[in-house]
Amino acid sequence: MALVFIGIDPNTGDKQSPTVWVDEEKQELIFQGWKPSLELEAECAATEIPRHAKGIPDHEAVIRIPARMVHMIREACDAVERSDIR
Repeated sequence: MALVFIGIDPNTGDKQSPTVWVDEEKQELIFQGWKPSLELEAECAATEIPRHAKGIPDHEAVIRIPARMVHMIREACDAVERSDIR
């Protein structure tokens, strides 16, 4: 796996470190974030979306990323789309 570090929450502390990476081999975005509250996770699981089963499969997770990291997520998206990664 060729992980490329993109950025970490600028307001990170000793116990919080939302982080964004790119997996160049798989062309995927990797996020480390906060676990949601049980209420938020239940709300996500209960939300009906067209062509999507209700619930959260065991192999998936809901995470929270602060909005102040949007520029890092954009940078990660650009990195995955660059032709030199493909």
